[in-house]
Amino acid sequence: MSAPAPGERPLLIVIDPVARRDDAESVRIVRDVLCAGASAKVCLPDGPEDVARHLAHRGRRHPVVVGDDLALRRIVGLLHRERELANAALAFVPVGAPDRSTTLARELGLPLGAVPAARVVLEGAERRLDLLVDDSDGVVIGGLRIPHTDGRLPDRAPWWQPALRGCRGLVRGHRRVNGGTGGGSRDGDGAGRHRLRVEADGAVLVDLDRPVREVSVSVYGGLARVVIRPADGGGDGDGDGDGRGGDGGRGGDGDGHGGAPAVVHARTVTVSGPDFRYRADAVVGGPVRTRTWTVRPGALRLTLPHPAPASARS
Repeated sequence: MSAPAPGERPLLIVIDPVARRDDAESVRIVRDVLCAGASAKVCLPDGPEDVARHLAHRGRRHPVVVGDDLALRRIVGLLHRERELANAALAFVPVGAPDRSTTLARELGLPLGAVPAARVVLEGAERRLDLLVDDSDGVVIGGLRIPHTDGRLPDRAPWWQPALRGCRGLVRGHRRVNGGTGGGSRDGDGAGRHRLRVEADGAVLVDLDRPVREVSVSVYGGLARVVIRPADGGGDGDGDGDGRGGDGGRGGDGDGHGGAPAVVHARTVTVSGPDFRYRADAVVGGPVRTRTWTVRPGALRLTLPHPAPASARS
């Protein structure tokens, strides 16, 4: 018996509360398109336990996340912690108020309009994407940057927490960012200079005696692509891309001397040093003194648009 076409798969539509609040009209359109094109059950969760319960009883239904990047990341993280990620073929319909809340969706090539994004769920193709998993069991879909100290994009408190707790968290985060908990400000190096030790597959790439401006990590082809930008200059010409287009080869593209960025590929990356923050996808983590990320090849099954024909790409 042949496998069902994507549009024939039964769906579990998980609608994020923030999406319902910020863009109820787009949510309604997405729901109507999906329910018209497939057998669908709509889930309106009130909290993480509610989401977990619906996912645990999804049966043959394929989860569809309707919300912003954070909503996708939460469900991917939940399924990973429950060791159910390999058994879940996910789809994602980006719905978010500000552009910054759907950065990951754009990197994945998903349309942002309600109708075309919903059509991808019904007509797209499943792809396996690599993930980064850290030593606290957190997941990273798109990529991460270290440290995060600019404070330009404040953390969005989880929607299931009381508002007061979220506000307190933001105040504490603001104090840490602006009050000197980042590695650069504590050791007197000033803005843009951070003391970090970076290891790739156990090999030390840079130690605490050589300050860096930024470390970024993306993943593609089963390897993490680590870009280290020294504090003594160096342009952005060797950028880290969107996390899905690396060359996939092990080894380095530069040694980082003379102010040029160093680029190395590895399966595990460890960063340590004075308390530092990092942005993983749309979430600011830390402060921590050490964190290790490991590549999980093909861990995420996600429905994405079909690739454009070669003639259309030329």
